[in-house]
Amino acid sequence: MKARRRSRLPVDTQKRLLEHFVAGTPARSAAELVGVNRNTATLYYRKLREIIAEQIAHDAPFSGEIEVDESYFGGHRKGKRGRGAAGKVAVFGLLKRSGHVHAVMIPNAGHQTLMSLIRQKVLPDSIAYSDSWHAYDRLDVSEFHHERVDHSRHFTQGRNHINGIENFWSQAKRHLRRYNGIPRKDFHLFLAECEWRFNTRSLAKLVKILTEWAKLPS
Repeated sequence: MKARRRSRLPVDTQKRLLEHFVAGTPARSAAELVGVNRNTATLYYRKLREIIAEQIAHDAPFSGEIEVDESYFGGHRKGKRGRGAAGKVAVFGLLKRSGHVHAVMIPNAGHQTLMSLIRQKVLPDSIAYSDSWHAYDRLDVSEFHHERVDHSRHFTQGRNHINGIENFWSQAKRHLRRYNGIPRKDFHLFLAECEWRFNTRSLAKLVKILTEWAKLPS
């Protein structure tokens, strides 16, 4: 992990910005409330996202019942929607039922890309639930058990569904909608933030965890 330069901001100022970040206060508003320059707040928010991305990169592999799916992020535009939509950011996600979610940007939704990520993050003999996208056909002849739901007919068949990961997509898009566009080069940081928020939920716990990760006194 690359060494990170400690912030020159007073500790109390850092803690107030951190709390506003967790609460979802925009950097511009946080700057005004805390009494710092807007660019200072924006840079500190970026630092917090970088810390989050570094920390969650070391999460343990998943096992058990795992939902897998892709989604596409970006502004509203004319043209093709869904898989292959122009100008969108493609993201692949895995969700362990009654557990955590993991999401990552992907160059495409082909079987080589998706299977490689599944094998990196999911232990063999786990049950993978997916939709009917053809890239998941490879799961049928893999070290995983595979169940799929055909969304053209139904969205849920008992335990055969991907409602959990779709709930994450909904929450992540709602959180990111407040930003007026996110540069592609920074999108992975915002995605990591969404993953971290979804996996923790409690604001008090988020503040405690991020305070420790940022090496600030509690």
